[in-house]
Amino acid sequence: MEQINVSEFKAVCLRLLEQVRQTGEPVEILKNGVTLAVVYPPPRASRKSAYGALKGTLKGPVGDLVSPVATEDWEALSK
Repeated sequence: MEQINVSEFKAVCLRLLEQVRQTGEPVEILKNGVTLAVVYPPPRASRKSAYGALKGTLKGPVGDLVSPVATEDWEALSK
């Protein structure tokens, strides 16, 4: 892990952040030899589409999903 003093970091902040993003290697920022912060790259975005993500996950018997479960219990259905 690369280490850099906070005074140097201020001068090259944007370049260093871009380097972290491209290489994936974190950078440790020091102040008087003590770790002040560690800059990590952002997590990689998943390329899998959300469409169809739950396909095949339904378990158990699947019956009629359209008709009501019990018509006698529903007063609104008897009108």
